[in-house]
Amino acid sequence: MAEVVTYLTKQHREVEDMLNKAVHCKNDPQKRLALFKEAADHLALHLESEEQILFPAVKAAKTEGILMEALEEHLSLKRLMVDLMALDPTADTFEPKLKVLAEQAEHHHGEEEEDLFPKLKKGVSQAERERLGSEMDALQKRLDKEQDAPRKIVKGETDAAATI
Repeated sequence: MAEVVTYLTKQHREVEDMLNKAVHCKNDPQKRLALFKEAADHLALHLESEEQILFPAVKAAKTEGILMEALEEHLSLKRLMVDLMALDPTADTFEPKLKVLAEQAEHHHGEEEEDLFPKLKKGVSQAERERLGSEMDALQKRLDKEQDAPRKIVKGETDAAATI
């Protein structure tokens, strides 16, 4: 298993690619919806594993301010996903909301990669980063197997940001 920074960076690119494909799928609302659902499933699993495993593990590595902002960004992403899940893909607001989700996800990923990941590499050993990557991967696989649609995990998580 890849160490956690490599693992998460790869997931960032995959989610961004999926969301961009959904944004650019203009002539087929049902295909756009299917692409969104796939991206939302991946993003939900990614967010859950960060909140449950990564953030608590690195809180002590002088990252608390970064983590608090990241949790608020997660909340915003979850709210957008829930809004999109409730919309018909032909609704006038579906495309703009999808674009905002894609833009916010990309912004959030950039901040993690520029601010959090360098501190993680300095403050957490290679062995611990590898353990975190394995643990996050195992959680994501378990949640994916347990849920018929992992994106639905976020429905009950939009009142306030997660805590660590």
